[in-house]
Amino acid sequence: MASVERQIIRICKAAREASRYLALADTEKKNDALEGMARALIKRVDYILDANAKDARNARAAGLPSAMIDRLLLNVKRIRSMADSISEIARLGDPVGEVLEFKKAPSGILIGKMRVPIGVILVIYESRPNVTSDCAALCLKSGNSVILRGGSEALNSNTAIYKTLKAALRGFPEGIINLITRPGRGIVRTLLRQSGYIDLVMPRGGESLISDVTRFSRIPVIKHYKGVCHTYVDKSCDLAMARRICMNAKVQRPAVCNAMETLLVHKDIADIFLPMIAKNLKSSGVEIRGCDRTRKILRDEDIRPAKEDDWYAEYLDLILSVKVVDGLDAAIAHITKYGSSHSDSIVTDDHSQALKFLKRIDSACVYVNASTRFTDGKEFGKGAEIGISTDKIHARGPMALEELTSYKYIIFGKGQIRG
Repeated sequence: MASVERQIIRICKAAREASRYLALADTEKKNDALEGMARALIKRVDYILDANAKDARNARAAGLPSAMIDRLLLNVKRIRSMADSISEIARLGDPVGEVLEFKKAPSGILIGKMRVPIGVILVIYESRPNVTSDCAALCLKSGNSVILRGGSEALNSNTAIYKTLKAALRGFPEGIINLITRPGRGIVRTLLRQSGYIDLVMPRGGESLISDVTRFSRIPVIKHYKGVCHTYVDKSCDLAMARRICMNAKVQRPAVCNAMETLLVHKDIADIFLPMIAKNLKSSGVEIRGCDRTRKILRDEDIRPAKEDDWYAEYLDLILSVKVVDGLDAAIAHITKYGSSHSDSIVTDDHSQALKFLKRIDSACVYVNASTRFTDGKEFGKGAEIGISTDKIHARGPMALEELTSYKYIIFGKGQIRG
């Protein structure tokens, strides 16, 4: 066995042993540790920013896309937000040990379900250094140890955050939080073979990363391939509200997975709404790629014709596909064909149309009269999330404390035996 593989297995074994300890740790001790981690981030903000600046310089020199650089960058505000998320997680209820239900069987035995940690979580991610702190905090509170494998573009930032959090952990086993820094795809594939130690893999990044993890993993994977998020503006709506929602969904932070990538507009209001929203979008630097009806209404040479691939695209940039549709059924058909089951929204004053949209759109998060940008663990009151799941097995949407637990049956009897 190669020395690198032996090192990986040592880390996995330590994580497994630590998970057994953490599963039984009391809530107060976990919360104290989390508060210490939050304070440490604030105390060492300059150290973290210096490390992040190195990554930013390297990323620009390597010509990385602007969307990836945006996700990579940290500032004082973002680090404070990371610390606030950890403190919020500390204040949330502890899911471990929660009894979900009790039912009495015909035999008289009482059968319940109790939340338990999953065990060891492997997170493979790109760009975002805040994932390091979010995942460490969520896993600790939910009783799981974590192995983190960040992208090379954020190596300095991730290492600085990891060392800061690790130094704040006292009285816990070494393997509670682990960061793999050695480069090479072979390292990831070695990790993905450790089904005897790792219980769940959560990849966060581009489509190619997630495809590779799914292909090579011998461990269950919860994934979200991409965020092709839609907003449908119905004929019955408050146009000013629709404009605010669409602008926020596209422009507020375009390089994230819950940003709107396609705007669908009902034909009956397209003549009014499209010129209004197009003016705002263009003033914010958004490139519009429109269907034939969109281009005819706007009569603007700057609007490129949308190609078939554009409807599937997760731009993660200031680019938006726009289509005029005949009505709700056409909007639903478009989202069903081209969407990624992430987050989709309808803007409407018609309650029946809203309910139909909620029922028929099979996405992890379905909105009425709100921006898709709310698909986020912190915005959902979960403190943070380890990732957004578009799967249907185990968990969907923002994965936070409850989603990082499984359950076991607990049974109480009074001497019953099976006849």
